[in-house]
Amino acid sequence: MRQLVSWVASACVGFVRACVVVVVAMLVPAVWAAAVALWIWWWGGDPWSGIAPLVWACIGTLALSRPVCRMVRSLVAKWTGTVIPAGYRQVGPVTRMATGYWWNGYSYERTSRDARLDQQWRTRWSDPATWRDLRFVAIAPITAGVIAAVPLAGIAGAVFGLSQPSLAMRVIGVLGAVVAIAGAPYAWRSAEPIAVRFLRASPAMTLADRVEELTDQRADVTVAQAAEIRRIERDLHDGAQARLVTLGLSLATAEKLMETDPDQAKALLREARAGAATSLTELRELVKGISPPVLNERGLIDAVRALALDSPLEAAVSADVQLRLDPPIESAVYFGIAELLTNAIKHAHATRARISIARDDTGIVVDVEDNGRGGAGMRAGGGLDGLRRRLAVFDGTLEITSPAGGPTRVRMVVPCESL
Repeated sequence: MRQLVSWVASACVGFVRACVVVVVAMLVPAVWAAAVALWIWWWGGDPWSGIAPLVWACIGTLALSRPVCRMVRSLVAKWTGTVIPAGYRQVGPVTRMATGYWWNGYSYERTSRDARLDQQWRTRWSDPATWRDLRFVAIAPITAGVIAAVPLAGIAGAVFGLSQPSLAMRVIGVLGAVVAIAGAPYAWRSAEPIAVRFLRASPAMTLADRVEELTDQRADVTVAQAAEIRRIERDLHDGAQARLVTLGLSLATAEKLMETDPDQAKALLREARAGAATSLTELRELVKGISPPVLNERGLIDAVRALALDSPLEAAVSADVQLRLDPPIESAVYFGIAELLTNAIKHAHATRARISIARDDTGIVVDVEDNGRGGAGMRAGGGLDGLRRRLAVFDGTLEITSPAGGPTRVRMVVPCESL
């Protein structure tokens, strides 16, 4: 009895899913059917009358291709657990030049809005995923759509056949009911292999996207290194270097006053000693900003705990195991956590934070959660986008969950084989 109930439930769920697959797969054919109907209604013997319906159908196909493919990926992931990466190219930030024009990576525009629109269209037309989507919406109706329509056709045949008085039609109706019941649990399953086959990026596309991603990452690393060098030079020039120059002048003056005014010379020496101590503190802070000594000496976990103790937040750190990672990965994760804590204080006005560091089969997983006001998002050129790009150098990912009102949770995942 339980098996029968389970099978009936599976058949009902399968029938609903088959209906959903048919509707999604037939959206674009419905646009073309409407265009053909419009052309037949509009046609008055003029062959040029078909241009407007054709243009309308092409525009509708372009507009629906990406939403349809996104729905298919979402349904396949929800029903089967198979995740098909979208692989769409992301648009970069637009930059205002000294001339007042906006540069979007392709052309100069007068306003940021025009620059973004031009950038979005150019990126979409040059994206191989766009043509992959168009290929899928052309193939899906005659593959997954036809197979998923079998239970619906069986139901229609059963209703029509059983309503007829003749024995032959009733037999056809019974066969239609059998086909509908037997095929309902399985008809929708064709969507998964077809979506995987035609929506997944080809190896050549994956390689091209990876090369482009690595090129962008190399440019980001170069820019970040140049900015860091400028920061270090500025800190040295404005801080320790100025104090050391003052220290040298004080010592020279004290040397001259040693015989004529010993008290004044001693006062200058005391000031020089205080200046030397301050310079040493500034240099230590500068070195700490480049590479914290506790990170090099005791590892990531202890460095994060020290960071949490120095933070104004009430921060708790939990770790399932003592980790020792490659130094570049440790540094990237450490400064990523530091940036997230700073954002929680500065933007979210949080009072508490929780940092969890764990590992899975492939790498390190870091969760940073705060009780701030939420609403954090990743925008092109922003701080979180920069953090994502820095983690991407190590094939890492950044996920943000931040509803309005909080809490904000950020997950960093970095593959690492040195655990």
